[in-house]
Amino acid sequence: MKEKIKQLEKLREQARLGGGEDKIKAQHDKGKLTARERIELLVDEGSFEELDMFVKHRAKDFGMDKKQILGDGVVTGFAKIDGRPVALFSQDFTVFGGSLSETHAEKIVKILKMAMKTGIPVIGLNDSGGARIQEGVVSLGGYADIFLLNTLASGVIPQISVVLGPCAGGAVYSPAITDFVFMAKNTSYMFVTGPNVVKTVTHEDVSFEDLGGAETHASKSGVAHFIYENEVETLVNVRKLMSYLPLNYRDKAPEKEFDLSSVKPEPKLDEIIPDNPNKPYDMKDVIQLLVDDGEFMEVHEHYAENIIVGFARMGGMSIGIIANQPAVLAGVLDINSSVKAARFVRFCDAFGIPLLVLEDVPGFLPGTDQEWNGIIRHGAKLLFAFSEATVPKVTVITRKAYGGAYDVMNSKHIRGDFNYAWPSAEIAVMGPKGAVEIIFKKEISKAKDPEKEVEKKLAEYRDKFANPYITAERGFIDDVIAPRNTRLKLINAFNLLRTKVDTNPKKKHGNIPL
Repeated sequence: MKEKIKQLEKLREQARLGGGEDKIKAQHDKGKLTARERIELLVDEGSFEELDMFVKHRAKDFGMDKKQILGDGVVTGFAKIDGRPVALFSQDFTVFGGSLSETHAEKIVKILKMAMKTGIPVIGLNDSGGARIQEGVVSLGGYADIFLLNTLASGVIPQISVVLGPCAGGAVYSPAITDFVFMAKNTSYMFVTGPNVVKTVTHEDVSFEDLGGAETHASKSGVAHFIYENEVETLVNVRKLMSYLPLNYRDKAPEKEFDLSSVKPEPKLDEIIPDNPNKPYDMKDVIQLLVDDGEFMEVHEHYAENIIVGFARMGGMSIGIIANQPAVLAGVLDINSSVKAARFVRFCDAFGIPLLVLEDVPGFLPGTDQEWNGIIRHGAKLLFAFSEATVPKVTVITRKAYGGAYDVMNSKHIRGDFNYAWPSAEIAVMGPKGAVEIIFKKEISKAKDPEKEVEKKLAEYRDKFANPYITAERGFIDDVIAPRNTRLKLINAFNLLRTKVDTNPKKKHGNIPL
């Protein structure tokens, strides 16, 4: 038995070396960690239990039968993050460039299936040259097997993709189906076709970084939800995200102990809204003053910045925040911000995370570019997402709530549970100037001094509509509150909504306007 145990340890040591010392050094020289080093950084110390360490590929063509490496380019298993179980796989670029073979795919599929059975999140660390060319269609079939499992697991367990190297061709669609994509600057790339193919087909000369680097996907395409300076920072923040998420759709997100008596009025909130209704302010200042310890983990920070989404805690409870950002495009809703917010709302609803909406929206962005590219369809995605969501939903209108955007941003009419307004709120079909020019068109045209008449009518309109009280009279707003008291009001609301039960009509699934 001693000899057999010795042989086992030798094989384990061989598997841990992956492609060998030279390949590991090459990985380090690129500023990248190995598959196993990444796992060690990500999970609780000593918690990783590896599966399928001795798997080898089955290919025989092109001399592959003479190049067999234990593990076949991916490390899979189970571990814990902050004491909570997770499943994970980590592609090993030192073995055939992390390329996906039949057995490589089988290892990932096994992990995904087990994660669904046990109800635990899956984290995928991606670093791969794509499909293993030597295996042809078998490799492509492996990708499709993974895509199917990603799709079936969607809404059942959280799925997080961490791109820490190349991710090209068919490989990009697995991260795209998952809930969140992390990328590290300068070492992470995602694209359907690389720069060389792009140049051949379209004659565009583009670098890896500009085509599919972390900053491109974080700011232009919206594919990446989070980007960080390096791998270490990226993995630390994956742990942070996990602290806000439940293990599965039946589970509750981790909650921190909270002393309600510690909540005091926050006078700074009374001073944030400018007297001039057209002057911007930073909604992130409001968020920081409302949430526990001022901690907010923003999602899609660099994409569609006219809307803010992310995770925080309120009264110790994990919540999702959707907030218009008056400091960018006046907080208007456009195509990208609508899609960004809709996806976030649907994630939170799928996993039972309550929603807080902070509203200051002058409407949808006008113009031919928006109309021709489908602002109607894309704006409807956000409306659909809020309407469909059955989690606790609380809205605070801080200033503007104009037109259809008022309806869309979790109004009482689409099942907002508690809807509050600050005294600075303006709730109307449109802004005062546009409304006055329509309602008083004749009076203005007949006036001796049209400009003076406009100012007079503007003052009348503002007195009547540029406040929250008509809406409150109708019960569309539950209360008008002093900004300084908002935090306590929200904590009490979310505590009351802990036992909320809401349902949608029985159906296979809705047909969101994709």
